[in-house]
Amino acid sequence: MEIREARANDRPAIRDVARRSMQASYSLDPTAIIGAVEEWYDENRLRNLLEDDDKVLLVVEHNEQVVAFSDSDITGENTGEILWLHVDPDYRGEDIGLDLFKATRNHLASIGAGNLRGRVLADNAGGNAFYENRGLVKIGEETVDIDGTSYVENVYAEVEAERMEPVDLDSGETVYIDRENEETGSIASFYIVYTDRAAEEIYGYWCGKCDQLANAMDASGRIQCDECGNARKPTRWDAAYL
Repeated sequence: MEIREARANDRPAIRDVARRSMQASYSLDPTAIIGAVEEWYDENRLRNLLEDDDKVLLVVEHNEQVVAFSDSDITGENTGEILWLHVDPDYRGEDIGLDLFKATRNHLASIGAGNLRGRVLADNAGGNAFYENRGLVKIGEETVDIDGTSYVENVYAEVEAERMEPVDLDSGETVYIDRENEETGSIASFYIVYTDRAAEEIYGYWCGKCDQLANAMDASGRIQCDECGNARKPTRWDAAYL
């Protein structure tokens, strides 16, 4: 078994693994899965993934066949996020997913993204348990659209309670900023803000330019800072990204 960076000729196999993995892991309509895979991993997007320094696409090759892959994004100076980790159902139970997760985390750390986050649909009980068993903590939820239907996506992170910075808001609430868990903004970084030191729930985002809470939303649904206009980078679910 070899874990390596994806190459251009891996594209058909990546789409096939994604389709088979989603069909085995999610109670989604087969037509929706096929449409989603074709949208997320069409030729143009995969070509862009391979050329973009902020994207990491690793594959597991077994007997000259791609049987798993991870799709990750650098979301800030020191933060990497695993968007998808798919293993062909025929190869599950052989620690391939665990080995790929470790290789992905190590690769992200080697390029400066030592803070790790992961995303998985709430519908995937096995995927959620996988992150929890790796020591990641669920820090929030987001709603994603697949073929016109909304689904809940859980966000996990490696969080150290001692690095949390408490901040008292004008409302009297105390929230906690993790300045090592950031996302890229149009002007400066945004830092994740939690409701408590244990990082059990995301409260919002802290603007690194103005050093204040930034939970306003622009016309496109992106978080932005009212003071300076700093806007949070779109996620993979935004039309501008796809």
